[in-house]
Amino acid sequence: MDLTGKTAIVTGAGRDIGRACAIRLAKAGANVAINYYKSGDGAQSAVREIEEMGGRAFAMQGDMTEPEQVKAFVAAAAEAYGAIHVVMPITGGLIARKTIPELTVEHWQAVMDVNVTSALLLVQAALPHMTEGGAIVNMASQAGRDGGGGGALAYGAAKGAIMTMTRGMAKELAPDIRVNALCPGMIDTDFHNIFTKPEVRKMVAGNTPLKREGTSEEVADLAVFLASPAAAFITGANVDINGGMLFS
Repeated sequence: MDLTGKTAIVTGAGRDIGRACAIRLAKAGANVAINYYKSGDGAQSAVREIEEMGGRAFAMQGDMTEPEQVKAFVAAAAEAYGAIHVVMPITGGLIARKTIPELTVEHWQAVMDVNVTSALLLVQAALPHMTEGGAIVNMASQAGRDGGGGGALAYGAAKGAIMTMTRGMAKELAPDIRVNALCPGMIDTDFHNIFTKPEVRKMVAGNTPLKREGTSEEVADLAVFLASPAAAFITGANVDINGGMLFS
């Protein structure tokens, strides 16, 4: 997976999967522009780690649901490195678990914005800077296939929208740009540290054929593969990475 001389932009890259993607992209040779919202320490430590291995990276704070802040981040990446070759919109989240009676329009819209709107805005801003052979890797979820757990209706719907948006983008942007998405299952991240009870995590991990949770680094390996020339004939795919918990 050689991305030497290429430029990648990654949002939500201050922690967990986003941070792992940024570092894995740098290991493949890419220059990396890192966006973060609150996880500044993680983003800056990722920059240091990349620079220590001889790579180039910078981190920039920004709310990826705000069009002007998205445009500013993409412009900074283009100014620093030139053309953009890889786009990874990793920004997203559950925000809170809300049952159907508890759901408000405000919560629904916030979940859609942070997961779906943020990805669309990033792609729109990046497209003028992308070249033939570029790749977009969106972040969906197993919840987009199975609806998610209790109180995750809005999140599951948002990730289902990402999956459909990925297919639509793959058609519209072909043949110059490939577009795929990942559908992670139970991955050891702050998402589950915050929103999933330990006993539920243990049960889910135990029920997977591989008998464990996945890691951010394993998701990043797949993301970078899809972004690389090694995946040159793959587009419009929503690729599962869940230890065998759900087959599609």
